[in-house]
Amino acid sequence: MNDKLVFLGLLYFVQGIPYGLQSSLLPVYLRGAGHSLTRIGFTKILYFPWVLKVLWAPLVDRVGTKRRWVVGTVSGLALTCLSSAALAPEAHIWGVAGTLLAMNALASVQDIAVDGAAVGLLKGRGELGLGNTAQVVGYKAGSVFAGGGLLAVIDVAGWSWMFMLLTFVYAGVALFVWGTPVLDDDTLRGQQADGSRRGGQGGQGADAMRPWRVWRKLLAVPGTPWTVLYVLTYKLGEQGAVTMFPLFLLDHHMTARELGFWNGVIAMGFSICGSSLGGLLLAQFSIGALMRRMFVLRTISMVFQSSLLTILEPSPLMKGMAVLSMSVQHFLGGLITTLTFTTMMHCTQRAEESIQATHYSFLATLEVLGKLTFSALAGGVVDWFGFQVAFLFFLTLSAGTALHVWTATFTGALREHQLKDQPK
Repeated sequence: MNDKLVFLGLLYFVQGIPYGLQSSLLPVYLRGAGHSLTRIGFTKILYFPWVLKVLWAPLVDRVGTKRRWVVGTVSGLALTCLSSAALAPEAHIWGVAGTLLAMNALASVQDIAVDGAAVGLLKGRGELGLGNTAQVVGYKAGSVFAGGGLLAVIDVAGWSWMFMLLTFVYAGVALFVWGTPVLDDDTLRGQQADGSRRGGQGGQGADAMRPWRVWRKLLAVPGTPWTVLYVLTYKLGEQGAVTMFPLFLLDHHMTARELGFWNGVIAMGFSICGSSLGGLLLAQFSIGALMRRMFVLRTISMVFQSSLLTILEPSPLMKGMAVLSMSVQHFLGGLITTLTFTTMMHCTQRAEESIQATHYSFLATLEVLGKLTFSALAGGVVDWFGFQVAFLFFLTLSAGTALHVWTATFTGALREHQLKDQPK
């Protein structure tokens, strides 16, 4: 079991590196080079391959083995980093954009293969719980490494040496996966074949030829319309604040190195703690009660953070309050993410077994799409209206989502007795 957790944790670690580069390191680096917040915000479009991964997931499932897909994608990431080492982001912004787009595309394909491998490797509820913990912690640790650790030293090491380091990391992981005995391709291929045979039974072959039938089935699952609206909107206000507040600090209060440490390492560490605590709290409390409280606390934390925008003079007190604000925000964000994916799974468990995998992938894709779209637009909102007005807008969105969740826990899809009746 330990070998499986190390294997999965390592793969999710390298999978989180592109996210850390783009969400934490690149915005700070580009802002320091004088780029507008609008242009920085539009770099979020480079996450788009994650939205499209549902289109090529069947190819990964049906062609080749999981080992070959993982080795191929991780090797591709190594080559992409090697080519990026020759670029200067100030002079080759489009080349850097192409590099990150390629990294996101390769990481999204890797995600499909690793998730499929995890399904075959993890047995029983105990292993599944530990495996999901390895996924969350590994992915966020990779993000911290790239968005915090590398940002803290980029002024000393430089862009080229940073990407050379990533090249060696990816190359080493590719060699590890190629030689590890943990990933039994024959077993996984056999399970895949069995699943394909089962998928061809009944009317599913006809449904595959008529995709609109599948969509109607997905939307007919109890609670799906509410969950669709929820996953599209629950991160909007938070995502705008998480994206823009570090850039406000860069403009007025912190250096890139300080921001890399406090936002990229410390605050992300709180996010990991929040994600881990969410799973423990779900064993003790109902999800409805937790979501009500966490969304209210998130709204209060955004009020506090918005108030800091009025302080423009640098001071140790302001830095301390900013770090506290980011840490609380990331902690609550990580906890709410765990609750959200649990809510999505509760909804999926109400679907027919034959469409459960598709239903969950559908919700997960919309969750990414909601965050991605608003992150791309947040910089433009700040450029047009300024930080204070923009954060008032973010706060309004966050409060609206809290009201949406609060109402649902009493009268809608999150009524506690409905979730308690779901299969464990």
